[in-house]
Amino acid sequence: MKILGIDPGTTTVWYAIIEKNWHDFVLLDYWVIQTLPKIPLEQKLLEIGQDISGLIQKYSPERIGVEKLFFNTNITTGIAVSHARGVIIYECMKAGIIPHEYTPLQIKKAITSSWAAKKTQLQKAIQMIFRLSEIPRPDDAADAIGIAYMAGLERERI
Repeated sequence: MKILGIDPGTTTVWYAIIEKNWHDFVLLDYWVIQTLPKIPLEQKLLEIGQDISGLIQKYSPERIGVEKLFFNTNITTGIAVSHARGVIIYECMKAGIIPHEYTPLQIKKAITSSWAAKKTQLQKAIQMIFRLSEIPRPDDAADAIGIAYMAGLERERI
C-alpha cells in the first residue's frame, strides 16, 4: 500500500510517500512543493492544488495523511495555512481518498512515545523506523514522513 503524508503550508508544503507491506515500511520519496513567497494567496492555493493532484496521479496512494492545523501566536499565518489545508483535502476527496488527519502532538507521541519530543528526536526516530543512513532534513520533511507513517498505522475505515 502506498501512503502519502502531507505537512501543509502556503509557501512550502512538505510531502512524503511511503510503502507499507504488512508491518514493514519503506520510504519511497519526500520533497517539498514550493510557491513564491510574494505571490497572492489565491495563486499559491491554485499551485498547491495542482501539485497535490499531480502527486496523487503520479503515486496513486491508497491512503493520505494530512497534519491538522494548530494555532500558535500568528493567527494570520494559521488562517492562510487553513486555506491550503482546505485545498489539499479537496484534492484528496476529488481523488476519492478520505484523508486521515493528525495533530503534531499525536505524531510526536506515536513515533517517539513522548508528547514533548523535540524536532530532532522525531527526526532520529524516523531515521530508525525507515532505516535511513541519515536523519531527514529539514524537520518539516520528517513531519511529512511521520504523517505518512501514522496514516499507515491506521486501521482501514469501513
